Amino acid sequence: MKSLFSRLWLSATFAVILLFASIWQWLQFSHEFTSQQVQQSLHKELAAHMAHINPLLSKGVTSDAALKEAFHDFMLLGPSFEIYTLDTSGKVVAYDAKKEKIKSSQVDIQYIEQFIAGQELPLLGTDPRSETKQKIFSATRLLDQSGQHTGYLYVIIGGEIFDSWQTLISQHQAPKQWSAAIAFGILAALIIFTLLLKYFTAPLARLEYDLGQVASQSLSEGVALPGDYRGSREINQLSQHIDKLLAELSLQHQTIAGQQQAKHEFLLHLSHDLKTPLTSLQGYIETWLVTPPNERQAEWIEIAANSGKTLQQLLAQLLELAALENGQVHASVQQVSLRLLLEELQQSFAPRAETQGIQLDFQLPHDRAIQTDPHLLKRVISNLVDNAIRYTPSGGKISIRHHSKNGQEWLDVVDTGSGMHQHELSALQQMSGKPIRYEDNAALPQLGVGLAIVRQLLGLLQYPIEIESQPGKGSQFRIQLV
Repeated sequence: MKSLFSRLWLSATFAVILLFASIWQWLQFSHEFTSQQVQQSLHKELAAHMAHINPLLSKGVTSDAALKEAFHDFMLLGPSFEIYTLDTSGKVVAYDAKKEKIKSSQVDIQYIEQFIAGQELPLLGTDPRSETKQKIFSATRLLDQSGQHTGYLYVIIGGEIFDSWQTLISQHQAPKQWSAAIAFGILAALIIFTLLLKYFTAPLARLEYDLGQVASQSLSEGVALPGDYRGSREINQLSQHIDKLLAELSLQHQTIAGQQQAKHEFLLHLSHDLKTPLTSLQGYIETWLVTPPNERQAEWIEIAANSGKTLQQLLAQLLELAALENGQVHASVQQVSLRLLLEELQQSFAPRAETQGIQLDFQLPHDRAIQTDPHLLKRVISNLVDNAIRYTPSGGKISIRHHSKNGQEWLDVVDTGSGMHQHELSALQQMSGKPIRYEDNAALPQLGVGLAIVRQLLGLLQYPIEIESQPGKGSQFRIQLV
């Protein structure tokens, strides 16, 4: 009973039975109303006719022993009638019944006057044999020979004997009628609503089945519901929303799979970057230890120290990248002299470039102030220059120049190094005006930690970048400052 179909079926069946019972009650009331209207209309002149044919009543007599005998004769001819005479105030005067049968000795003459005035039937009046029940009646005024109003002749239509027989018959027939009606109503509800609910819930059942089949499909290949659902508008819209969610889920799965692959490649490259100086450090130290003291060369220790510095630099960059990805670094924008910033960088990299035989050309701008975070921008340029020095052979050239184009200011870092492949360019160009997190975007395969940091820092600074590079011909990084 937990399924939607069974719940709808039970609710609908209960509603039909309740509706059927209400209709049955209304029909009973309508039948009773119509029956009373018909009977009262048929016997409308009954009291007037009785008063006309009876000598005493025609003379306006309301209390006489002979009236009881006349009432007895009338009631033998019409067992369903009860006859009374009333005085002008509605008090019961004469009747043919035992005294204890009379429960109400006063009749409301308001309805009698409405009846005599010809108002719409049925009209219910006081039943002298009941304290609360009202019945249809026939009534007429009684007048004496001088025309003086002496009282009323009041005839109850469907009296006590009629009620007894009707109750007896109803006790035998009503259970059968009710049983047949309820059985028919339940059977009708079962047939009609089973068919309707089966029809209306069929698309929902199909949707549920199709969703179960979707669970066995591979997200990496894309998942979707097999077809359209032509049921109600809500089910059709629900299937469309589910299709949209499945498409987004599949896309996210493929994105995550790509990110994991890119991360794996990045970690492989990173492990190589870490392994190289670590191997060099360990190799020269071990060589130093196994070599006799008189044969040891000082340059071995110098090379080992340089490898240690490289390893330390890589670890520092890893910590910096982790801080960037975790949102621990924020841009603090202020007015900065671009010339002074580039002069500091030139002084920092000049000795290293000279040692490696690389020409370092800083084209310093005029004293130009820009709004930026000086530490983050310096870190971006430092990483680009450092990466250029690493991959530019002796005799190569690295240029840093500032220029304007279409009202925008650009800072270019150009080298004549080994360059990058297209997939490396695509990875680096995945930047936006917002800080970029490693989990939300593919890592930089084969680009090293330095360029990964550049990627994060440019996101913090909201600086777009354009990259041109060809393997063996060098690279050009163009950063838009304003």
